[in-house]
Amino acid sequence: AAIKAEGNTTIVNAAKEPLIVDLAIFLNMMGAKIKGAGTDTIRIKGVKSLSSCSYTVIPDQIETGTLMIATAATRGDLLIKNAIAPHMEALSAKLIETGAYVEAGDDYIRVSADKRLKKANIKTLPYPGFPTDLQQPMTTLLSTAMGTSTIVENIYEDRFKHAYELRRMGANITTEGRVMVVEGVESLYGTNVTATDLRAGAALIIAGLMADGVTTISNVKYIDRGYNCYEKKLSTIGADIKRISVDE
Repeated sequence: AAIKAEGNTTIVNAAKEPLIVDLAIFLNMMGAKIKGAGTDTIRIKGVKSLSSCSYTVIPDQIETGTLMIATAATRGDLLIKNAIAPHMEALSAKLIETGAYVEAGDDYIRVSADKRLKKANIKTLPYPGFPTDLQQPMTTLLSTAMGTSTIVENIYEDRFKHAYELRRMGANITTEGRVMVVEGVESLYGTNVTATDLRAGAALIIAGLMADGVTTISNVKYIDRGYNCYEKKLSTIGADIKRISVDE
């Protein structure tokens, strides 16, 4: 909006994630005048028009992270190509802390785990801290880790709705305010659960992959908002997952 507005616009308390920087680079190539992307203050000088350009968007940081967590949680071994390792450093550090193996290359990340993982304490923070969008999937991983994990959500209020659904699958999770305590159990079991939001849905998919038996997730419209054809992608790497109609 600020690009086409008359005069100068300043955005304060801006997000710093790589996708914000990528968006600014793309728009500047089209003729926008944006400075400060990647900091908490972005300044935009309005222009009258934009021109066309060709541009390659960076990989999705959160989809990459979700795959990394799912791999470690299911004790798999996955090579994720076209991934930018520096964008994933906060998550990689926590996965390594739990006992998973993470190898970072110039354009790939490899994640594997061959035993039960260990507890970890997490605090969500603005980039480059631990992403709030990976808090819910990480909760699922920690639900079967050895020991007691603590998660503090510093970015969004009321982002623990997935805890109720995970408890229905056998997880031992308590919440109070912005703090969630996860006592690791041996395993989860499949049941019918509901996605309450986008990342909660991703967390439940991971839980279903980890759990004994069959898990059915409803309200997948939330998942579709952030993960394109995700069940097909997961099927190609060995997941037993499929989309069904309500009648089925």
